[in-house]
Amino acid sequence: MDEHEITRLLHAFRDGDRAALDHLLPLVYAELRQLARRQLGAARGDRTLDTTALVHEAYIKLAEQSRLEAVDRSHFFGIAARAMRQILVDHARRHATLKRGRKWQRVPFDENTLPPEEQAEALLALDDALTRLSTLNERLTRIVECRFFGGMTERETADALGLSERTVRRDWLKARVWLYGQLTDEDPDSLRDVG
Repeated sequence: MDEHEITRLLHAFRDGDRAALDHLLPLVYAELRQLARRQLGAARGDRTLDTTALVHEAYIKLAEQSRLEAVDRSHFFGIAARAMRQILVDHARRHATLKRGRKWQRVPFDENTLPPEEQAEALLALDDALTRLSTLNERLTRIVECRFFGGMTERETADALGLSERTVRRDWLKARVWLYGQLTDEDPDSLRDVG
């Protein structure tokens, strides 16, 4: 993958060249599929959204933006991870409206996965917690989006957000502890509580 070509196309799109995004997609498609595959890997029981559909929905979401502020490859994948998070949350909300029992469906038992309804509820709870976290510390939320939703490494996250790897490592731990407290009712009142 040519980093310079990706950067050039991102700058062209940012400057108003709508066709640049169409030229960018083939260069980043394989990595976007990997991102999507990681996100959907835990949702093995839910076949209504697949890797290709998630990539295409993310592409459409990015293409609809009047300005895409990505300055390089890493930053672009950070933005793509955020778009995928939003799509997965929207999908989970739609799934959650089909309350248990309203639409029965036979699902093979696998103790390692949650049923689609519970996956949707878990994703919605995580999204609510991330929304609360963003009011306290937007940077921690961006790190979670890159690491959890984007499947990025510490280095890739640091590059995407313009931070040091040490800061990403520290903030990733801090965010996970805070989110765990929120999702398990151990509820730290503030980020001070997680050191």
